[in-house]
Amino acid sequence: MSINLLLENDTDPVIWRGPILGNTVKQFWTDVIWGDVDFMFIDMPPGTGDVPLTVFQSLAIDGIIIVTSPQELVSMIVSKAVKMAEMMNIPVLGLVENMSYFKCPDNDKEYKIFGESHIDEIAEKHNLKVLAKLPIDPKISAACDKGMIELFDGDWFDNISKILESSEEKEMMRIAVAGEGKSVTEHFGHCVNFLIYDVENGKITKEESIPNPGHKPGFLPNFLADRGVNVIISGGMGGGAVDIFNERNVEVVVGASGDAKTAALNYLKGELKTTGSVCHEHQHHDECGE
Repeated sequence: MSINLLLENDTDPVIWRGPILGNTVKQFWTDVIWGDVDFMFIDMPPGTGDVPLTVFQSLAIDGIIIVTSPQELVSMIVSKAVKMAEMMNIPVLGLVENMSYFKCPDNDKEYKIFGESHIDEIAEKHNLKVLAKLPIDPKISAACDKGMIELFDGDWFDNISKILESSEEKEMMRIAVAGEGKSVTEHFGHCVNFLIYDVENGKITKEESIPNPGHKPGFLPNFLADRGVNVIISGGMGGGAVDIFNERNVEVVVGASGDAKTAALNYLKGELKTTGSVCHEHQHHDECGE
């Protein structure tokens, strides 16, 4: 899917400022009928501007692959992108270097057209994997121009395929706990923060705390679902919020109390069951996340 497919003429420029770009990205995510997709790739512009910021904040991203080229200036931009992903707790699956070298068909030697590569240094600095180094190949360009790149026979991405397949095989889950600091809160919509726990094969592999972004009807359930949350744990919750979570296929567990991480661990052990607790104090006033 691309904006270019919606233009009257494919050569018309798209002269949009950041807010419109951000809203368009979110509309693509919510309104396009994607169908049964195994893996979705979002091709973003270079840098750390509005589009990647919107994608990181609004879409349920499993990870990013950063594409670079050998020039030293590009290496600096890649470092910025890696640091942005780290600051926003987005996993970086690895690095890909484009136009890494040219392999001469006459003597089979490799020539560094754009200078020596710095990708290994960047990868080591940020503890990342180098997934592939793509050559300059006229056949690749020709396949792209014909819209037939999927049919191009190359083995550079075999390693990436294995990584994606292995991540798909793992049992992944994201649990959110409505909290007050590190404790479970009684009222979902008025929580101070959300404790987010990433779970892999039944074990918590990552945890973070994000502030409550704002309390308005219907917002919080969609906010959490869009961040890839599969389970929400809280002390109590309004019926409207429960309905939205159910529509988004997010499991609701209410009636919890005490330490937030302990509640998440008890859920994983099968020891935490929902009590069906509704915030009776707010259920008639749309004040607890409806």
